[in-house]
Amino acid sequence: MADGGRRAYIGSFTAAGGPGIVTAEADAGTGALTVLSSVNAVPDPSCLTLSPDGKMLYAVSETAEGAVAAYRVGGDKPEPAGRPVPVDGSGPTHLTLYAGHVLTANYGSGSVTAVPLRPDGTLARSASRVLRHSGAGPHTPRQQGPHAHQVQPDPSGRWAVSVDLGTDSVRVCTLTDGALHVHRETALRPGSGPRHLAFHPDGRHAYVVNELSPSVTVCRWDAAEGALTPLSEAPVLPGAPAGDAYPSGIAASRDGRFVWTATRGEDVLSVLAVEGEELRLVTTVPCGGHWPRALTAGDNVLYVANERSGDVTWFAVDPVTGVPRRGGSIKVPAVSWVALG
Repeated sequence: MADGGRRAYIGSFTAAGGPGIVTAEADAGTGALTVLSSVNAVPDPSCLTLSPDGKMLYAVSETAEGAVAAYRVGGDKPEPAGRPVPVDGSGPTHLTLYAGHVLTANYGSGSVTAVPLRPDGTLARSASRVLRHSGAGPHTPRQQGPHAHQVQPDPSGRWAVSVDLGTDSVRVCTLTDGALHVHRETALRPGSGPRHLAFHPDGRHAYVVNELSPSVTVCRWDAAEGALTPLSEAPVLPGAPAGDAYPSGIAASRDGRFVWTATRGEDVLSVLAVEGEELRLVTTVPCGGHWPRALTAGDNVLYVANERSGDVTWFAVDPVTGVPRRGGSIKVPAVSWVALG
């Protein structure tokens, strides 16, 4: 774009009144968002990801049946690229691109699905393969079975890493002949409820935000061995929560000095300083709305998807302290995700 801005693609829950996928322009200097369009082609497109070349957008359909959809992007409005493809799993909450496939983490069924991509980036309608998790945790009823919540490649691109809230574990996987295989499963603290993982830019550490206990687990990551080793755990709140407190999103700064998390209920963003192989809670700030479901980091800016207040709030980040300062917001009912192009 002539002004040096970029696109933001925003997912929402249509079943709760969301508009589907909203396209916005993000100001290159401030990160401020301006809504351009919306498209309601699949129900509940709650999580989005872009292809590396920025020409394709993929969305889960977080429904009981579960599906993934592809869109062509380039103008102000994504255009559906074929029909949605079932993922043979319920309630997909996250997706990523890995080894020529779209992978979806299916929370309801506790599984990860690999959907192959055609050379043009569209979804193949056959040969999807499902890796079913097993296990449980001590926190009932949230951990009566597996609940895969996130899947992503590691920085080396060799491994796919899935985070399971129901089994208190992270699985490191490979993909062979279109099928995912577990290489190693790492157990985290029982009852912690791991939700999402963010890698440090050094590629040697990872941070797991825990939904069922307001904390982040610091891990060492060995890309050569595909091994994740828990090292320490840091709180994301300065004291015991006053009521509900369910951490959701996590992001690491590009310079590796800070980690940010969002916590629903308390409705705050937490700033954690990276100190070797530990994290130290610096401060918390209001998230700018209610029930921050997702957190996305851009260039010195954070975007927060506040689901229940129905807005996306952006924050300028102080490069010295890492503390976010609220810049503004746009209304997106039942918002769930922000992906930056």
